[in-house]
Amino acid sequence: MTRKRLVMEVGMGTDLHGQDYTKAAIRGLKDALWHNSLSVATALGYSRDDMQVDIEVAVAHPEKVDKQAVADVLPYGKGQVFVKKGGLDVPNDDNTNTLVIANVAAIVYLDMKSAADQEGAN
Repeated sequence: MTRKRLVMEVGMGTDLHGQDYTKAAIRGLKDALWHNSLSVATALGYSRDDMQVDIEVAVAHPEKVDKQAVADVLPYGKGQVFVKKGGLDVPNDDNTNTLVIANVAAIVYLDMKSAADQEGAN
């Protein structure tokens, strides 16, 4: 069995007033996921719960993201969250508030037999 990348979706999330990096990351993941209905796993004979999802998050302050809260958004599959520096913080005119922007990629994998695996079985 080989881990195969099947799908990548991207999204953007914001927190306009609370400077909450987790909230922005969750909104970014929802933006990526909620525009799709992935049927690739079941079309290939796998359960949706077999999907492995790497969730890449980029925000200005990675240490402020609750990875488990982000992973809990997934409706199915097993998620792993990776957070790195990126995204964007935009302060308001008088520096009393900062708009937080998170960029998110959700990359879906399945452990599958490759063509070479199948040829070796014959």
